Amino acid sequence: MASLKEIKTRISSVDSTKKITSAMKMVASAKLRKAQKNIETFLPYEQKLNEMLNCFLSADKNVKSVYTEQRELNRIAIVAVSSNSSLCGAFNSTVIKKASQLIERYSQLLGKENVEVISVGKKITDAVKKMGFVNAENYDYLVDKPTYDDAVSFAEGLVTLFAEKKVDQIIFVYQHFKSTAVQQIVDETYLPLSLSLSEEKKETIEYILEPNREHILALLLPKVLRLKVYTILLDSIASEQAARTLAMQIATDNAEKLLEELTIQYNKGRQQAITNELLDIMGGQQ
Repeated sequence: MASLKEIKTRISSVDSTKKITSAMKMVASAKLRKAQKNIETFLPYEQKLNEMLNCFLSADKNVKSVYTEQRELNRIAIVAVSSNSSLCGAFNSTVIKKASQLIERYSQLLGKENVEVISVGKKITDAVKKMGFVNAENYDYLVDKPTYDDAVSFAEGLVTLFAEKKVDQIIFVYQHFKSTAVQQIVDETYLPLSLSLSEEKKETIEYILEPNREHILALLLPKVLRLKVYTILLDSIASEQAARTLAMQIATDNAEKLLEELTIQYNKGRQQAITNELLDIMGGQQ
């Protein structure tokens, strides 16, 4: 059985840990509120713009663009987004697992040399390095506080990669924020753009276009692609902070339970020690 001094040391250690996790939870909660506001404000705009684009493309199958070109799959790029730091539950491990599955699948299908992995975030970068993939540039700055200009620059690099036929498809892997308690891993095709509408959007809306369809699509397609990247980055940040808030809450609750158990154990030990001292005193008097 542990001595009273050892138990007291453990109580002090657990109490310090509880204070740290509680503070981290408060910080993550504050960051989550800001991130949640950003994604909830921006996502409907991006989705509506994307819906309009799909209506344009679906209404006229003759529209041709480098962004919608369906090519034979010879080379693919996988863009995976994680966080730069840990202590956020299964957030990073889920992204790494999904990215690893895609890398393995396309490596078998196309050959490892025809799979390009672009990692955004230190955790996924470290993971894919072990698989033999290294970024030409460092994109970790896109994770913590991405600006729209940063997202535009990154999106243009991806678009150029596809337009110059260096890859035939680009897939994003990231965590989608659904609620504080739920984050959903997503792998979706970024390029080429899909021409399909969801079932509830099957009715094509007749838009009045000025000056013409081609001019509007020439402006709209690049804008949608840039907005998509920025939305994904905001979505991932909100998911990360939600996962961290939940993880720190669980850690704090566990620390409280452990403190209760250790306090009971310490009190029992102290009571036993006092009882033994009293018995020794009484025995000495006899």
